[in-house]
Amino acid sequence: MEHKTRLSVNINKVALIRNSRGSNLPDLVKVAKDCELFGAEGITVHPRPDERHVKYSDVPALGPIVTTEFNIEGNPQHRPFMDLVLKHKPHQCTLVPDAQTTLTSDNGWDTVTHADYLKDIIAELHAENIRVSIFVNAYPKYIEGAKEVGADRIELYTGPYAEHYAQNPEVSIAPYIKAAEVANAVGVGINAGHDLNLENLRYFKDNIPGLLEVSIGHALISDALYFGLQNTIQMYLQRLT
Repeated sequence: MEHKTRLSVNINKVALIRNSRGSNLPDLVKVAKDCELFGAEGITVHPRPDERHVKYSDVPALGPIVTTEFNIEGNPQHRPFMDLVLKHKPHQCTLVPDAQTTLTSDNGWDTVTHADYLKDIIAELHAENIRVSIFVNAYPKYIEGAKEVGADRIELYTGPYAEHYAQNPEVSIAPYIKAAEVANAVGVGINAGHDLNLENLRYFKDNIPGLLEVSIGHALISDALYFGLQNTIQMYLQRLT
């Protein structure tokens, strides 16, 4: 029986709207609960050092109410991020090599160059029974490197796929098919995220063997402005069936 690809909803953009007025509207905890009520199979947050969207103080409130899977993304080189994760113990921590000034995640780890560092970080997380995913570009050597440093999963950076999908889906998906084959061969799980949307998600899911989870935020929240949050989550789930 074919496995189901899980949908984790990234609620960063909801927090960004809240922060723009300095109030608690929209209420991030309520939105997270409602995302799960509407069918989401995970909640993702990516607190950055400048706290421009999800704040570090949101994590203690979100952790206990997420009943599906709580995924915290971020750069472990910012030590307060690691301290936050180790204290609140999400189901999964996704390691992303963002610079502090980065607008959005746009590149993955060089898991070969940073192997020793990543091994130490992953060991810290594993000691607290936290599953670890490493954000990587679709290059076989970095996927093999992720396995070598002890990662449980990779998260494929799908920005280039999304950028070129409309011009040529077959060409845009090709590196990701190869990456998935390598991941499956070495025994590391596959997540994916960045610019996946209602137009390109089904094709990606149908062509990536062993895709366990997608994390989607910007496109999903943007679509919710037109279709409503409940309908939008159901639309994304349909693309994953």
